[in-house]
Amino acid sequence: MRPSGESRTRRTKGGRRKKRKRRVGRWIATGTTLCLLGGAGAGWAYYAHLNGNLKKDTLNLSATKAKKTEANAAGQTPLNILLLGSDSRASEANQKLGGAKGDATRKPLADVQMLLHVSADRKSMTVVSVPRDTRVTIPKCTGTDGTVYPATSTETINTSLQHGGPGCTVATWEKLTGIAVDHFMMIDFSGVVSMADAVGGVPVCVKSNVHDKLSGLKLTKGTHTIKGQQALQWLRTRHGFEDGSDIGRTHAQHLYMNAMVRQLKAGTKLTDPGKLMNLAEAATKSLTVDTGLGSVAKLYGLAEDLKKVPTSGITMTTMPWGADPENPTAHVVPTAAAGKLFTLLRNDQPVDGKSAGTDSKATAAPTASAAQKAGIAVTVRNGTSTDTQTPVSGRAAEVADKLTSLGYAKAEVDDTLVSRSGSTVEYPSTGRQADAQAVATSLGLPASAVKKSSSVKGITLVIGADWTTGTTYPKTAGSDTKQTLAAAAAVNASDETACMKVNPSYTW
Repeated sequence: MRPSGESRTRRTKGGRRKKRKRRVGRWIATGTTLCLLGGAGAGWAYYAHLNGNLKKDTLNLSATKAKKTEANAAGQTPLNILLLGSDSRASEANQKLGGAKGDATRKPLADVQMLLHVSADRKSMTVVSVPRDTRVTIPKCTGTDGTVYPATSTETINTSLQHGGPGCTVATWEKLTGIAVDHFMMIDFSGVVSMADAVGGVPVCVKSNVHDKLSGLKLTKGTHTIKGQQALQWLRTRHGFEDGSDIGRTHAQHLYMNAMVRQLKAGTKLTDPGKLMNLAEAATKSLTVDTGLGSVAKLYGLAEDLKKVPTSGITMTTMPWGADPENPTAHVVPTAAAGKLFTLLRNDQPVDGKSAGTDSKATAAPTASAAQKAGIAVTVRNGTSTDTQTPVSGRAAEVADKLTSLGYAKAEVDDTLVSRSGSTVEYPSTGRQADAQAVATSLGLPASAVKKSSSVKGITLVIGADWTTGTTYPKTAGSDTKQTLAAAAAVNASDETACMKVNPSYTW
């Protein structure tokens, strides 16, 4: 058996080891953000031991994979991480926390699923939860043991974990969203309890007394700091909040995660060496990651990357959904608003309306002279196609003709169809920024639509799904993003006033 953190401390000499242990504490405190986005280590031998604890699996078990988003002008790429909560009862600890010992041999379900989209410039993060009862197309997956699971469109997304493991859940998300997933992290019941204990509890709020006998959650009206099994009850209850559906549960999970983020960003620290070692053991034993993330060092590097995102830049959302026409009482399906949300993320555009990859200092240029316009070559592309909207025919030619009439004699059409939720004017180098701004001003596009891009060779106007008619950019187009936000029940991580509405049938 490995020595405890206390006994190791007695045998170390000098301040160097103590300093290392303090550094380890910072690693773990960072890593607890957003349900285990990091790791810990304490000495090389113990580091190897923790690496051995980690369970690793294949990232994607499907032959078809989503296309990765291109790098921005600075060479940065977005980061997409799928967080999964498994209801596995395989261990005694999980049986004690989750009940149903008869399910010990059942393949686990992924009842909690959240996609973390971190913008290329690391200035924003959008978290998208999907209700576990969402009926989706689960693609054909081949397990690491060679078992082939045929594609199906009749099952719900939480069952995708039973089609070979987390790699099939990743494949299902890529099929659903068109977003390439870089990593996954899956945690079980006991890991959630350990996390809550490690940070000293997480503050949550309820608008009235709540008691859900099925999950065991019982709280009085107001704010409470929950940890241990009570934290698990909060995250698992699907009856106690709002209308008693899985949707209310995702909102409660967002409130919990936002509170944890605020604590850690504010400087919450784990200072007890014994607790740190216990956390490291519990965390790594309860965590399964993809092979590309399969070491404590890589987990720490990921946590350091995520630290760059400010709290105000983190937005929690739930996939917009509607009743499943094939089973309206039991299942839900994504709506058109969900397609718009996924398109925003594929294009690395934050759902809070702030433009990722945009020069924040960019301002609309004054109207260009006739000579300046005549010298600016502009390529126009049709980007009005989305998952839920077919491309609007002729848009590129229509707007190119408008540019020509405005004096841009070198305006031309590129017939290559692209998908873009928001219209942009892209330029290849800083020296061309003024030209891009002139084009934007001429067509009524806001300064935020002007973006530097390494994927274009000249000034390129992409007409997005927010501009499907007319030759002047509609002033109300920004409201489309606001509608998507509303449909996704968006909550910013800096909002400390969030409080859960209780299901009237579960008050006491």
